[in-house]
Amino acid sequence: MLNTLASTQLYQRPLTPAADPAATAVRSGGEQVDAAENRGSARDQLNVQILEASAKVSLKAGDQSQALLFRGAIERINELLSPTLGPDAIQAKMSEDNSPEATAERILSLSTGFYDAYAAQRPDDNPEEVAKDFVNLIRGGFEKGFSEAQEILQGLKVFNGDIETGVMKTFELVNKGYDDFLASKLNPEQKTASAETA
Repeated sequence: MLNTLASTQLYQRPLTPAADPAATAVRSGGEQVDAAENRGSARDQLNVQILEASAKVSLKAGDQSQALLFRGAIERINELLSPTLGPDAIQAKMSEDNSPEATAERILSLSTGFYDAYAAQRPDDNPEEVAKDFVNLIRGGFEKGFSEAQEILQGLKVFNGDIETGVMKTFELVNKGYDDFLASKLNPEQKTASAETA
């Protein structure tokens, strides 16, 4: 994920004349420039651009930890749902609110929203088993994506303080949401009874 971001930023920045071999083929006095010198200069310039892009990614990752967690979780859930529901079953749409509560709500609503389509693929199976399998599938995708996002944040040395607290709170809220979703599918009468008393 970060490699893609870094390479995108590199290709968006135009190369300077020193990094463009065609532009530096002849010096001002008409002297021919050695091809190895051109390649060395281009390589040096590219290395500087890679370091600058990496620094920008590192600085922004701390500010976007919830967005990174959300994206990682949704990508993994998409992978696990794709054999049953097709590619990109969940479109990762980012929102302005990246609080733990809002991030957890988006992950839960996007992933559990595909339950009916998943259950329709298994009409003859026990509904309780279908619900358990579905929650295990999306929970596994979420946990894998969470783990990957956490490793990235730890690698960037920004997984501490408020960022760590927020990310871990999101993790707890999503898992509680999956537990509640499963309970509502296993005990639909209980859900109806609590709605009537409210």
